[in-house]
Amino acid sequence: MEKSCFICPVCGAELWRDTKAYRCESGHCFDIAKKGYVNLLMLQSSSQHGDSKEMIASRAEFLNRGFYDKLSAEICDCVIKYSPQETRVLDAGCGECKYTFDVLKSLSEAGRCPEVIGIDISKEALAFSRRRGSGLSLAVASTAELPVASGSVDVLINIFAPFSPGEFSRVIKNNGVIIRAYPLARHLWELKELIYDKPYENPALAPEKGLILCEERKLKYKFELESAKEIFSLFEMTPYFHRTSAHDKEKLSKYNHLSCSAEFGIAIYKKTTK
Repeated sequence: MEKSCFICPVCGAELWRDTKAYRCESGHCFDIAKKGYVNLLMLQSSSQHGDSKEMIASRAEFLNRGFYDKLSAEICDCVIKYSPQETRVLDAGCGECKYTFDVLKSLSEAGRCPEVIGIDISKEALAFSRRRGSGLSLAVASTAELPVASGSVDVLINIFAPFSPGEFSRVIKNNGVIIRAYPLARHLWELKELIYDKPYENPALAPEKGLILCEERKLKYKFELESAKEIFSLFEMTPYFHRTSAHDKEKLSKYNHLSCSAEFGIAIYKKTTK
């Protein structure tokens, strides 16, 4: 057995991995799924947690076309800037791991020795990630209760996923950083104009208690969607999808082209030290 990057969600002890499962010294055991992830989510039920297969497929199709590659390159640049030679990176809310794999590749090409962890509440997303490759340590879990030891992470990335400042601050090292990607006020504005009678701007990023903002970057550009399918794939991967009526969703079927604004903010935090 070998020591893993995860801790037991039941007792908090280190988890050790063999070929089939993760185990702790107290005897708690968590099987490794055929798709390579381990389920460490304590809230178990038959209901769907996180994104559905349809949302995951739409996001993967959209991202595979390169529309957000500029964002991914900027995130990788930030990770490399703040990573030591031997680095542990945690993607909290990794989804189907497009950005996670990009980070792993970038660090390896930069001559670093990375260990990259992906955590998401959707087991469907982690199962899908195997289509992109291997080399990640993956676990189903909530970003609000990370199965990761305190002070064990050099860089935590959080891309359009629930942000848990207290928990994130717990797991990063004293000199570690949190890299957060979020939408600026008019991100995807043209898409909103197609759907809503009165589109609204995204709220500004508020200060986070216990965290120091040490750097902020902004990235703005236009991208072109050339079919109704591409437009709908973008819409289906956004949080607006489940909050929009069937009537408003139907409006998108009328359009085969959309010039859309991508406007991202990247905030880099360090935790306050006592």
